[in-house]
Amino acid sequence: MMEQGNRGFSAAGLRRLREVLERHVGSGRIPGLVALFSQGGATHAEAFGTIRRDNGALRRRHTIFRPVAVTALAAGLLAGTTAPAVATAGAAAADSSAAVSRAIAGRDRPELQKAVQAFIDAGFLGVQVRVSDERGEWAGSAGQRKLAASAKPPTNGHFRVGSVTKTFVATVVLQLVAEGEIGLDAPVAGHLPEFGLDRRITVRMLLQHTSGLFNYTGDLDPDGTWVPGLPATGKEWLDNRFHSYRPQELVRFALSKPAKFAPGTDWSYSNTNYTLARLLIEKVTGRSFDAELKRRILRPLDLKGTVVPGNRAQLPRPYAHGYFRYQDAGQWKVADVSRQNPSLLAGAGDMISTTKDLHTFFSALNGGKLLPAELLVEMRTPHPKSDPLYGRYGLGMFVQDLGPACGTVLNHNGSPPAGYAALMYSSPDGGKTLTASLTAGDAALDLTTYPKLLDGLVKAAFCGGQAAS
Repeated sequence: MMEQGNRGFSAAGLRRLREVLERHVGSGRIPGLVALFSQGGATHAEAFGTIRRDNGALRRRHTIFRPVAVTALAAGLLAGTTAPAVATAGAAAADSSAAVSRAIAGRDRPELQKAVQAFIDAGFLGVQVRVSDERGEWAGSAGQRKLAASAKPPTNGHFRVGSVTKTFVATVVLQLVAEGEIGLDAPVAGHLPEFGLDRRITVRMLLQHTSGLFNYTGDLDPDGTWVPGLPATGKEWLDNRFHSYRPQELVRFALSKPAKFAPGTDWSYSNTNYTLARLLIEKVTGRSFDAELKRRILRPLDLKGTVVPGNRAQLPRPYAHGYFRYQDAGQWKVADVSRQNPSLLAGAGDMISTTKDLHTFFSALNGGKLLPAELLVEMRTPHPKSDPLYGRYGLGMFVQDLGPACGTVLNHNGSPPAGYAALMYSSPDGGKTLTASLTAGDAALDLTTYPKLLDGLVKAAFCGGQAAS
């Protein structure tokens, strides 16, 4: 941060300063700068230099004019090109876009900071949160980016979103419904005959978890007995976390188990449904899910931090580390599980994203930019028998009533087998969102406190800071 006191700059001084900044960014030593200028009571932001596209080509940065509550010059490196130094002790990197956003919002949002810190106090290693509403955009983090390190998690960090993937998959399926390529109440077997599916199972049943298909990561049978699935928990998962699965393999394993109930007669959350939905997309379009998602959602919304990783184990940088605490020969041990093969949850929980991208996606979806109104209504029509923990399940999202003071929110949260958890919430019009990532460390977590922690954060974002009940 550089300041010129509260005196501001003359017109000639501003011209000279712009010339200096242009020379610096033109030298190649500094890829780009964002500067906030104030003159005559009006303040705006200007960007200097170039940024690199994904294909390596360079383009000029655009100037963005926004009113901000400052009277001095602030300049910082743009995030994503270099790792700039930070102003806070112990931090190794900064999300300068979030820093600018906080300045634009003009508020520290203590109610959000308190709710975020509560997760750390309960034993989580790190938290990064982004809230966008009528007061602006706020991004913050707490805790540690990595064990034995003092740096906080990056607020622009990548993370494993787990079952938030399901909302992306459901959106693409419903786009195909809108185009007449798939019937919402048509049998899935007509498109995927190779699996010998019960012809009563419809596309809607996959998206709403009413197919009755066994969950390949493990499920309860009708009398409440746990039936193990593919290694998805405990030391067994840890030892197999780099194993590659094909989506067809996951489905065939599920189909080797008895169905939980007749299609459409009950509700049970099953990853199998969304792996089938992914295969349905690929069969109907003739393209991979990755390619179709990029074509329909990622490129149009400029979601550059969102990835369908396939069987690649590495997270894109920057990222916070996630850990798995387990018992081995009677001793507690901790393993870094930042690297894990996500193909176990193909179409059901394998994607990677950022809080910024999840905000952009969920705001666009609920704002009516990705689906016609009648299909958005279908997506938000909950099944009465669905698990009420996060609300009632529609088609790829939960519908949750926070009470008369707060209203309704739409959400989908998620977690891969270990290390990470993701939160994604929106108001019905998409105008207010909460997106977050949580990382586990070496502390023993009391998961009975999690619902209260989550309630506190959601209400801080959507209820004007109302305390959790």
